[in-house]
Formats: sequence, C-alpha cells, structure tokens
Amino acid sequence: MRARAPITTIIAMATSATSAFAASGAQADEPGILVWAFMGFAAVIVAGQLIPAAMLVFGAAKALFAKPEAANTKA
Repeated sequence: MRARAPITTIIAMATSATSAFAASGAQADEPGILVWAFMGFAAVIVAGQLIPAAMLVFGAAKALFAKPEAANTKA
C-alpha cells in the first residue's frame, strides 16, 4: 500500500489542478483599432500577391494551350 501512495498523490494533485488551466473568462468585447489595422495590412499584402500570381497562371495557361509555332528552316 505504501508504494501506491506517491501515485495516488500525483493523481490527486493533477486532477485538482485542472481548474487552474481553464480560461478565466476575461475577454475584450471587440478587437481594437490596431487589430483591424493589422488585418487590413495583411489583406493588402495578400491582394498584392494575388495579382502577380493570377498573371502568372494565365500566362502559363496561355502558353500551354497555344499552338506551337512552325520552325523556321532557313539555311
């Protein structure tokens, strides 16, 4: 029985300490102006990256489906 005492003590401490890891419930009502500014800045960066990506995809599709040019065989 003496060998089980440390194990039961650890289990008892672990189960009683679980409420310490729970959320406190303290939460802001809405994000501040800095959060919205950061998300807007991130959206501008994403939109700026989408334009060149779309141009690259359309260019690749155009080259993929274009008819091959005839080889010039001038000597």
